[in-house]
Amino acid sequence: MSGSPPTPRRRRRATATLAVGLVGALALSLPAAQAVAGGPGKGHPGKPEKPAKPGHTVELQVLALNDFHGALEPPTGSGGLVTHEHDHGGHETIEAGGVEYLATALREAREGRDRSVTVAAGDMVGATPLLSALFNDEPTIEALNLLGMDVVGVGNHEFDSGWEELIRLQEGGCHPVDGCYDEGREFEGADFPFLAANVVHEDTGVPILPPYSIHNMKGAKVGFIGVTLEGTANIVTRAGIEGIEFLDEAETINKYTRELKRKGVNAVIALIHEGGYAPSPAHNHDCDAAGGLSGPIVGIAEKTDPAVDVLITGHTHRPYVCTIPDPAGNDRLVTSAQSNGVLFTELTMEYDRKKKDIVRASVEGTNRVVHRERERASDLTALLDYWRDLAGAVASRPIGWIAEDITQDRNIPESPLGNLIADAQLAHARGVDPTATIALMNPGGIRTDLVYAASGDEGDGVVTYGEGFAVQPFSNYVVLLDLTGEQVLRVLREQVSGPNLTANKILQPSEGFSYTLDLTREGADRIVADSVTVHGEPLDPSATYRIAVNSFLAGGGDGFPTLAEGTDVVYGGLDLDALIDHLGAISSPESPLTAPAADRITVIR
Repeated sequence: MSGSPPTPRRRRRATATLAVGLVGALALSLPAAQAVAGGPGKGHPGKPEKPAKPGHTVELQVLALNDFHGALEPPTGSGGLVTHEHDHGGHETIEAGGVEYLATALREAREGRDRSVTVAAGDMVGATPLLSALFNDEPTIEALNLLGMDVVGVGNHEFDSGWEELIRLQEGGCHPVDGCYDEGREFEGADFPFLAANVVHEDTGVPILPPYSIHNMKGAKVGFIGVTLEGTANIVTRAGIEGIEFLDEAETINKYTRELKRKGVNAVIALIHEGGYAPSPAHNHDCDAAGGLSGPIVGIAEKTDPAVDVLITGHTHRPYVCTIPDPAGNDRLVTSAQSNGVLFTELTMEYDRKKKDIVRASVEGTNRVVHRERERASDLTALLDYWRDLAGAVASRPIGWIAEDITQDRNIPESPLGNLIADAQLAHARGVDPTATIALMNPGGIRTDLVYAASGDEGDGVVTYGEGFAVQPFSNYVVLLDLTGEQVLRVLREQVSGPNLTANKILQPSEGFSYTLDLTREGADRIVADSVTVHGEPLDPSATYRIAVNSFLAGGGDGFPTLAEGTDVVYGGLDLDALIDHLGAISSPESPLTAPAADRITVIR
């Protein structure tokens, strides 16, 4: 293959006390949301914060991303859409994202700013499209280096391939199994530190990566603390996190906030891979007036030390710029920039050089749309072309034909694409064991839509390997296991109770499996027990059923511990191969597939 991409990279030592000075910022068009964290000073409810004397403050800029998921190329389907809310009312949907456009946007934003830092709140790698995943996410790390990323807090998807692989992405070196991908070129690792304050070794309690990073921007010292959600162990493959544990988010942030203060660093920003839900479907021009945030981040924010100035969050893939009161009762800004690089958050704030702290009342945030009308960054284009050349013909190989978009939507109980994948896994399972009866697919494992419009020169309606990979990028296995009917009912109830009580974790069912979901009830009672049927017959609590799920679910992932109780466990092939085989069997250029009906779960509202 060709040599290294013609893109020189600066190397920076990734340590817990990294000192960085960056350059500048310019506000982009299409502001998505804006809020100001004003009011009383930190730790003094009801007492106004005294303004700094003229000349005592300097302005800082923080540019923030979250949940990038290796979206190097412009995302297709719903993953590339942004709902833009206009100041004068109304909204429009905009196609956004693509790392070449993101690089230009960030560079424009920094212009004229001499104290700027670029950060992220997790899931920058993992669940990535083929161009990155085929090479174990090395392309994404190299792209983030070119973007000028300064610090990244870890998310749950950074652990998809195990914590030791995350260390390799930080430090560099060839993949232990796949090796180097081009002769004479070794992966150099991230120029920025990954932070994992609440991810610790079980035996020592020591974080596996630095807990924080101190950035000195021309005398303005700011500490960044990175944490992932405490429940990460429930949503990643267990084999990849053996020997480590995940601690409480707020308690961990508070611990290291005190440590930073002892080092003379009073300005603190938390990068938290956990988030919330804003009241508006657009990205919340007036989030607080519309009712404010809900979800897990609220409880975390209410327990996080008032000395923390801003919470930059992620995980829920929602856009928002809102405020949540800190424990002292003072408003504090909480932000999220959706996902896939379609937005970034621009934060500006004053830094009091005498107090060595951020002036809370000065903090403002705006989500900026990464629209595709700007010029592409040539160095990122060269990087992508290099990896595309290595990928060769793999991504463009046809695997199926569709007559219309086949979509997924985690906000509804059942989707056409979820049903298609469940059917594919049941067909695969029956090839391993003809007694397989039911397949269940977790919606979080479905990452994008199958789109009718061509993404390249393959033609409309052609599903390529790359598009299939973007839908199911985790390389999970199809696993067969036995459950009693009573256990099957328990699995259904786990969709709406326990850790999934307020989450949307409705498993996508294969053809022939149906039941009623009554949303007027509470918790486990939402599953109407006597409505469950298997190929037209009522579920028998004492009978044994052969179930197909992916290996993530088979380990009890996503809050389904009963699946881990399955017996007579047999591993089949990869989940993506199951989808490829199924599409090949049921579609052709002459007979493209239409979207399956989403009619297996009866919903009462």
